[in-house]
Amino acid sequence: MFYPLWLVVLAWAALVLAGLSAALVGLDITRHRQAMTVMEITWPVTALYLGPLGLWAYQAFGREGVRPHKSFRQRVFVSATHCGGGCTLGDILSENALAAHRVTIAQSPLITMFVCDFVAAYAIGILFQYWPIRASTKLTRGRALRAAIQADTLSLVAFEAGLFGWMALVHPLIPRPSPQSPVFWFAMQIGMAVGFLTTLPANAWLVRAGIKGAL
Repeated sequence: MFYPLWLVVLAWAALVLAGLSAALVGLDITRHRQAMTVMEITWPVTALYLGPLGLWAYQAFGREGVRPHKSFRQRVFVSATHCGGGCTLGDILSENALAAHRVTIAQSPLITMFVCDFVAAYAIGILFQYWPIRASTKLTRGRALRAAIQADTLSLVAFEAGLFGWMALVHPLIPRPSPQSPVFWFAMQIGMAVGFLTTLPANAWLVRAGIKGAL
């Protein structure tokens, strides 16, 4: 599909800026390792869709040792990044797999994207929760898996709802998802930022209720 030149340039600029932000976070993590290994993946991925905001958050209270006693809002933000990291990786993997295999559900590229993205995001999101739970507790594998599902399901659904709502809104402009298009990934980047906003209330409740611990 043909897109205006200004939109293509804007998309490339946003993606390159986000890529640089993610690279800077990843480079800094090599010198300041995170207490939880999963956050060494989460923070660069966060910068990949939040761009400079993700970089700022990492430097302000995400870098190991910078702020050991985070405020409630900061803990909620970090909790949301943890959810967003798993969702984003799942969405990226799903979109590239769909591009390679051209699977269609109900003859709708949009429904296909939603179903496949959700399944992949949920699988990786639960893994992102299970990993630190198993590393920091003595729970059995089964109980750790149940704890991960309890901690991440609401958060993940809230994130994907924001992302899917945005992608449904821009669907008339991008009738068929195309991972080869910078405009498509720019739209996904905005959608992931929207998903981050929609998952914040869910994470606030989960952290306040003690269902999701500090990261």
